[in-house]
Amino acid sequence: MKNSFATAEIIEPYAEALKDLAIAQGLVDRVGEELAAVLNTVENSSDLKAFLDSPTHSAKQKQDVVRRIFEREVHTSVFNFLMLLIDRKRINFFPAIVAHYQTLLRAMNQIVLAEVTVAVNLTEQQERSVVEQVRSMTEARDVELKVHLDPEILGGVIIKVGSQVFDASLRGQLRRIGVSLSH
Repeated sequence: MKNSFATAEIIEPYAEALKDLAIAQGLVDRVGEELAAVLNTVENSSDLKAFLDSPTHSAKQKQDVVRRIFEREVHTSVFNFLMLLIDRKRINFFPAIVAHYQTLLRAMNQIVLAEVTVAVNLTEQQERSVVEQVRSMTEARDVELKVHLDPEILGGVIIKVGSQVFDASLRGQLRRIGVSLSH
C-alpha cells in the first residue's frame, strides 16, 4: 500500500512537473538523458547512495555534495530539481521519479519498453529482429530494449512489453511440455 501511495502522491507529481518544465524549455530528451546519467552515478557509488539516503546528514550537507558532483555536469533544470528533492526530503524517491519520467518520455515519443531476458548476449541482428517483432506486435513508433541476462532460461528469449509476456525460452518450453505430460 505504501508503494502505491508513494507513486500517486509523490513520484508521479514530481515526474510530471519535471516533464512539463522540460517541455517548456525544449529539453525533454536532454533531461531524460541527464537524469539517467545522474541515477547511474548514484547507483554505481554505494557511498554516495548511502549518503543521500541517510537521515543523519542534513539537507545542506547533501546539497553541498550534489553541487560538487553534478552542478557543472547537468543542465540547470536538472540540478535545481535535485536540489528541490533534497530540500523537500524526497531524494530517496529519485530512482522511482526517474523511472516514471522515462515512462512519460516513452509515451510522448510513442516508444515501448521491451524487457528481454536471454541466456546469452544478443547479436545486433538478433536485437534488430526483436525490435521489429515488438514493433509489429505493439504498432509503436520505436522500441527501447532492456536486456537481462539469465542463464537459467537455458536458451531462447522472454519478451515482456507492459503486461504482455512472450516466452520462447527453452525453460518455458520444457515447463509447458511437463504440464502437458502431467495431464
